[in-house]
Amino acid sequence: MTYTQLPDDALPTDLQDALERHDLRGAQRLLGQRPPHVIADELARMHAVDAVVAFRLLDKDEAIRVFEELEPVDQQAILMGLRDVAFRELVGELDPDDRVRMLREAPAKVVQRVLAGLGAHERQVTAALLGYPEGSVGRYMTPEVVVLDQRSTVQQALEIVRAKGAGAETIYTLPVVDAGRRLTGVVELRELVLSPLGRDVRDLVVPDAPRAHAADSAEHAARLMRETNTLDLPVVDSEERLVGLLTIDDAVEVIEEADTEDVARQSGSAPWSGHYMAATVWQVARYRVVWLLLLLLAATLTVTVTQAFESTLEKVTQLAMFIPMLIGTGGNAGAQAATTAVRALAVGEIRSSDLPAIIWRECRVGVVLGTMLAVLGVALGTAFVGARIALVVGVALVLVCGWAATVGGTMPLLAKRLHIDPAVVSAPMVTTLVDATGLVIYFLTARAVLGV
Repeated sequence: MTYTQLPDDALPTDLQDALERHDLRGAQRLLGQRPPHVIADELARMHAVDAVVAFRLLDKDEAIRVFEELEPVDQQAILMGLRDVAFRELVGELDPDDRVRMLREAPAKVVQRVLAGLGAHERQVTAALLGYPEGSVGRYMTPEVVVLDQRSTVQQALEIVRAKGAGAETIYTLPVVDAGRRLTGVVELRELVLSPLGRDVRDLVVPDAPRAHAADSAEHAARLMRETNTLDLPVVDSEERLVGLLTIDDAVEVIEEADTEDVARQSGSAPWSGHYMAATVWQVARYRVVWLLLLLLAATLTVTVTQAFESTLEKVTQLAMFIPMLIGTGGNAGAQAATTAVRALAVGEIRSSDLPAIIWRECRVGVVLGTMLAVLGVALGTAFVGARIALVVGVALVLVCGWAATVGGTMPLLAKRLHIDPAVVSAPMVTTLVDATGLVIYFLTARAVLGV
């Protein structure tokens, strides 16, 4: 299909206006001028009723393509607005893994309606995928796979691909199994096509190709595909029997979901699904308020520390001038280290066993950073309050930055050892902790240098 390219901001306003004027012909014409992923984005921005009206203006094939581009929460909203016939046609056309992706967090009534609208085979396949643990690769894999017998020839294998390829989600990677359906390796379609017809498939098999078990983490499987440059990853059960493939498009979605969740947690917000522009003010606030309340309570440590050193402040009031600078710098240094550690953990660059090395590395990095900043801190302190206070500020900057980087770099690894999501204890939590402990370091340094 050829699409007429409109300006990026043309469809939202014109489509919404057309729907508000009940100009369905005009809305249908506008929908025909945009590719599926753009239409899906605009439907996600709309109120559920308007989105359903616009979706029903699409022809069947286009509707399937647009529906596959939607996030699960938006797919559920569309489905709830469709009549039974359209509902059954839509869910029946979806690939099993896409269907399961939609149902992962769906209300029970949506799941029941979807399963009831499927044929016996499709219902069985969907129920089987839903039976795997939440977050496992079994929930994301496709069971619609062209499987080759290792005893066949290239000619026989190509005949199988032609006969069954149309019903499979992918044919670029072809799993090869033995008589017991145990995975022996994979063959790329390119190798099969370019090989002599009489050659045995077993001669083309890559036996050490990466694989995942169905109960493994989907995120780990997806990152394994990225590390090994694999288009499709075979998935096996506990007895090494082939059960499906994780395709590259599903792997990208898994990584995107994981990264989105990490970003939300690193910013001190609960992860949520759905389009930002379609969310109400109350929904956005509800996802953020819990973490803000927790951080507010944690921030009371700073007040407690200030009260504990009240006598020191009374004797040298100039110390108060540099408190915001010190705790802000320490918090930023800790947040930088925490973000770096979370990212390195996610992509497999560091492991929990690297904790001692990370402590030593981040401590030195923090001291180097603190020394660089101390030069400016001493200069400012000398200009405003004299050399003695400036010396306190400089020493405190070195100590606080060293401590903050160490805490920020190690807390995500400690969290992983305790089976806690490392992103949960990243930037906001580290910043709050460093604020309180940084003040302790500052006032203890002042007492030691100034003798108060």
